[in-house]
Amino acid sequence: MAMATETMAATALSAVNLVVLVSLAGVWIRNYFEFRTPLVLGLVAFSAVLAVENAVAVYFFFSMHMLYSGDPVVQTIVLVMRLLQFVAVAALAWVTMR
Repeated sequence: MAMATETMAATALSAVNLVVLVSLAGVWIRNYFEFRTPLVLGLVAFSAVLAVENAVAVYFFFSMHMLYSGDPVVQTIVLVMRLLQFVAVAALAWVTMR
């Protein structure tokens, strides 16, 4: 896979993660107002932190046309990490939306 393709794939996964996290935050905020439990508030904080991290990654890609490093090994690792993050967030979304 070419380096540019890996960078674009990692950025696309960041954007997808951002959309899923914002959706989850909406559900969790609604649940917090209903149940008022610290766990739900923790989930809202978790989604906010991950959403900011993903938004920054997308911003850096579009503003500087790069993500982290030009090294192909780093690009591959970033792509794998974004994919793992997507799997984790997707599993959390599936459990939440059930």
